[in-house]
Parts: sequence; structure tokens; C-alpha cells
Amino acid sequence: MKKRLKIRPVRTGVQIFFFLLIALIAVGHSLEEAGITLPLIGGASLHAVCPFGGVVSLYQYIVSGTFVQKIHDSSFILMILVFLTAVLFGPVFCGWICPLGSFQEWIGRIGKKLFRKKYNHMIPGKIDSILRYLRYLVLIWVIIVTAASARLVFANYDPYYALFNFWTGEVAISGFIILGLVILLSLVVERPFCKYACPYGAVLGLSNFFRVFKIRRIPKTCISCSACDRACPMNIEVEKHTTVRNHQCIACYECTSEAACPISDTVILSAELPLRESAKTKTRTAKEPSHAN
Repeated sequence: MKKRLKIRPVRTGVQIFFFLLIALIAVGHSLEEAGITLPLIGGASLHAVCPFGGVVSLYQYIVSGTFVQKIHDSSFILMILVFLTAVLFGPVFCGWICPLGSFQEWIGRIGKKLFRKKYNHMIPGKIDSILRYLRYLVLIWVIIVTAASARLVFANYDPYYALFNFWTGEVAISGFIILGLVILLSLVVERPFCKYACPYGAVLGLSNFFRVFKIRRIPKTCISCSACDRACPMNIEVEKHTTVRNHQCIACYECTSEAACPISDTVILSAELPLRESAKTKTRTAKEPSHAN
């Protein structure tokens, strides 16, 4: 049995860092409006450091070369960086950086203590599988409405914006309501906003189908203990797949041999299957009888 490495503490540290950074930027922006400028983050705002702003502003930028209201060119640059990272490693932004995702995860720890094994398994599978596609409808709505109005309409409903601006008086009632629902649902479902409503997660989730470095399970050494399934916050059944290509994967790597799987080099991050598995597959294929007429 392989001793677990320290991926989990590292991820938690990265999450805390970005959560505090965004919180500091939000506070700094409020202080700047009062005439107080904090060093290093002066002039920064939540809109300026939100890569999703680049996505919703893409249509207007292509058509007129300008951004929608409140969106900065920094959002466009961040969008490109996040996309490049997703092409290589999947939605790392979702699993490691997004402060709203981290916030839901931390609230979920309370839910795990309250409901134990029932936590994250209360919604029937068939209903859950349908709900997971709602975020694509949200994405389509956000893009269409933003393109038509040239305004960042989603800010009125964004729990991320509400979370880091609740003291400013700039948050719409709808934003507070959705944030409240996210907090309550996080007590019974892991990352509910990420699973069912996040439009940016919907975009990044598609990278799981073509990312270079994929999560792979090596059947030869797998002992079918389901540790990888239990560790996945998005309820992906890793044990049933050789390569995980699921649009809900957030690239947290909680299922890997370095975090959850007790067997070394069984659930791994790799650009291709290990040579021993590739050779095994080729040999099995060569031995299979031909069915050609």
C-alpha cells in the first residue's frame, strides 16, 4: 500500500491563497473608493480579475473591438491563460483557484459532519444527471443576454460577486438570494453551484474531452475498492473508466493515487496510458479473432 503524498494540503493551501487574494482585492476596491489605496492591488476590482468576463464579452470584442460594461482587458488575458491551462490539465481553475468553489467546499465540510454518508448522495441519480446540464442553459442565457445588452447582466445573479461584495450595497437582492441558496445546498450537495449552475464551469468542463493530461485508471493494478469514486466531489464513477472524460470533472485530483487511491500508480495524471498498458491492449487486440467476411 502506497503512503499518500501531500496533494490535498497543497490544494487547500492554493485555495486559501486565492480566496484571501480575491477578498483583499474586494476590500481594497472599496477602500479605494473611500480614498485609501492599498499597495500592489491598487486599481484592481473583482470584474478585472474574473476570467469569465472575457467569455461573456467575446462577442462584442469580435464585433466592435470593445468590452461590455465593467469588463477590463485583464479579464480577457486571464480567460486566455485559464483556457490554456484547461487544454493541458483540465478545469484546474475550478478545482484549485475559484474562490466560490472553495467556499462551497468548505461549507460542505459542515454538511459531511451533519449527514455523514448521506452527504452528496441525497438527490436521486436520474434527477442529478439531468440537473447537471442546467449550467449549459445558464451559459447560453448569459451569453445571449450580455451580447444583446452590452452589460454584465450576470452580476445581478452571481453568488461570487455577492460573496465578495455583500457589504458594499452594490449587490442585487437576486444575488443575495442565490448566494443563500448556494450556502444551504452546500450543506447537502458538494459544490452545488459548480454542478448545476456555473456557466464558466460549463465552458471549462468541455476541456475534459480533449485535455492533454487526463486522469487515467490502470485496470491491472486496480483493486476495485471505490476509493476514487468516494473521493470525487462531483460524483464521477472513476472506477468504471480507464480514462476520465466527464464534463463535470474539476481537475481537483482528489481521486488519484497521490490523494485517495491506496495503490501506487493506479489512478494517475498522464498524457497517455503507461507503456505496459498500451502493450497489453495491443496484444489483446492482436489475439482477438477477425469477424470480417
